[in-house]
Amino acid sequence: MNANKTNIENLIIECENDVNFKFKEIDNICLQNQKKILNAMQKHKLAERHFMPSTGYGYNDDGRDVCEKIFADTFGAEAALVRPGIVSGTHAVTLALLGILRPGDRMLSITGNPYDTIYNSLNSAEAQDLGSLDDFKIGYDKLDLTPEGDIDLGLLSKYLKQNTKIVFIQRSTGYDKRPALTIEKIKKAVTEIKKIKQDCVVAVDNCYGEFLDIYEPTDVGADLIAGSLIKNPGGGLVYAGGYIAGKYKYVQKAAARLTAPSIAFEVGINYGMIRQYLQGLFLAARVTANAIKGAVLSARIFSELGYEVFPEYDEERSDIIQGIVLKSREKMEAFCRGIQKASPVDSMAVPLAAPLPGYKEKIIMAAGSFIQSSSIELSADGPVKPPYIIYQQGGLTYEHIKIALTYVLQELNNIPKL
Repeated sequence: MNANKTNIENLIIECENDVNFKFKEIDNICLQNQKKILNAMQKHKLAERHFMPSTGYGYNDDGRDVCEKIFADTFGAEAALVRPGIVSGTHAVTLALLGILRPGDRMLSITGNPYDTIYNSLNSAEAQDLGSLDDFKIGYDKLDLTPEGDIDLGLLSKYLKQNTKIVFIQRSTGYDKRPALTIEKIKKAVTEIKKIKQDCVVAVDNCYGEFLDIYEPTDVGADLIAGSLIKNPGGGLVYAGGYIAGKYKYVQKAAARLTAPSIAFEVGINYGMIRQYLQGLFLAARVTANAIKGAVLSARIFSELGYEVFPEYDEERSDIIQGIVLKSREKMEAFCRGIQKASPVDSMAVPLAAPLPGYKEKIIMAAGSFIQSSSIELSADGPVKPPYIIYQQGGLTYEHIKIALTYVLQELNNIPKL
């Protein structure tokens, strides 16, 4: 056991030395994003009074309004909707889409079908008569990514129809085996879309991608982005909520769907969460950088051990997710046991595969987090099916991720040899 532990610790140290050059790049991006967030808070004269809770309808809620201006500036947008009533990233994305789409319109997803929970909310049998696209006579098309994982720009003109209102882009890997889309690739896609159809709305699911770059999709032409506050932008502090940011007229439509057309932005109390939202945002650049460092280290370790990983440790990243192809259910279970045992909360729990709302296959998940399902805290999950890919994400501190990887490697070593 001691020799094994020593070997594991030595492996981590050696791999860490291999990736130090990447850590410097990550820290530079973190610095630029920290400046951007700080500047937005100073520009809008954030003060202690803005943290006061509101009541009733929330008329004249100055804290809510300042918070949304800060988020808008941080994301290079005209406006933002930042509310505790947005319950998840899936909710934020569907609000953004359904706030804009009208009967007779079409939606085109150019990154294949969206992530399971979004697709099942919009276009699956489960969504029929519950507000699906079909219920509102809205058409749906998809353009798959190329085998290399890029947007197929050459086929865009064929798929963009006269009544296509929204082009949808999923930035993150999700549960696919493909790279997350970089800001540069998103920029090229937006430019090409606008050349073909200027009035098309480009909406980006920005979940897991915030602060991976010094630019966000809205900085490079996207009309709308959406995400969850218990992922990157919440910095690990936020209990619940989501955001939508972009051009004012489109964010307003999402606000009108969240509340009502006649009141849109003007109502909605902050439940005393403005301090959380803005302190979380203030920490978000550093917390995200910690998570990326952990993902890079994990990629290097598992690549060294002979596993297929995506992205590779030295590749450009655009989300916090690290995919590792484990090739067996036993190894997925061992990986998750290691993450769970290393967790600060519920470390005694044993992860088991189980049905999860919105997913077809059983999902195994390890997540001993302070905030339930907080993807910016260290977790690992994946659908239990061949080739048995585990998706590692998050980590509030880099040190915790390093410690957790020792647990994971020990659990993998303990699998009985056949």
